[in-house]
Amino acid sequence: MSRQLITLPNPHLRQRSKKVGFVGDEVKELIDTMIQATLDWEDGREHEVGVALAAVQIDVLQRVVIIRNDFDNKADRSFQVFINPEITKYEGELLEDYEGCLSIRNVYGRVARHSKVRVKALAMDGKELRVTAEGFLARVFQHEIDHTNGVVFIDHIKDDPTAFYTLENNGKLTPKHYDTEIKNNAELWD
Repeated sequence: MSRQLITLPNPHLRQRSKKVGFVGDEVKELIDTMIQATLDWEDGREHEVGVALAAVQIDVLQRVVIIRNDFDNKADRSFQVFINPEITKYEGELLEDYEGCLSIRNVYGRVARHSKVRVKALAMDGKELRVTAEGFLARVFQHEIDHTNGVVFIDHIKDDPTAFYTLENNGKLTPKHYDTEIKNNAELWD
């Protein structure tokens, strides 16, 4: 099963995904496809790493998320799987940091997220697992679980003209012009 990443303005990115009822071969095949799609995307980019993906991003509306095991090592191409993930508790402080998304072309944003979250999900074997995530991992969980609920990161910063950036060829983020590039951009907003 080979699938392409979908990007805005695809309306499926703003739809809620369905819970997985049974973790069988179909779900395992979906996970393999998600990992391959993430790595294929990353292989064409010098300054970006595919840290995580939700199933909706390959146009499958199921609550499945993969998260890279080592964010700092592009050579480690392994991922952990979270099926039906949900945040059971938000903790810590709200911190702003940059986010990008494989499903939003050429837009990065400064988004406020909780510095710590508790997550409940199913593992590949169908058993429940619980994770307490802090720092960047907490941000990744919030971003990906948002995807399963039909929310993309730009929805959090829609009305903040100073929060949008683009990634230059040299790997640096520079501000986007809100009024001309973001505010009424039909690709980003429905």
